[in-house]
Amino acid sequence: MDIRIGIQHAPRELVIETEESAESVQAALETALGDGSIATLKDSKGGTVLVPGAKIAYAEISSPTQKRVGFLG
Repeated sequence: MDIRIGIQHAPRELVIETEESAESVQAALETALGDGSIATLKDSKGGTVLVPGAKIAYAEISSPTQKRVGFLG
């Protein structure tokens, strides 16, 4: 699953690929937004990403798209 998070006053968005469920990611982000705490997310390579809830401008949670290989005829 892919997560895109916009951070206030940052020119680029944060893009994370994770194996976590959409529900757990959404719950972590909602909690951080609600009380201004830090959302802790695990990426697919085993790393940890900390996102300050008070600075989140938006978040987009989506499933990865299958990349097509070959030629369309």
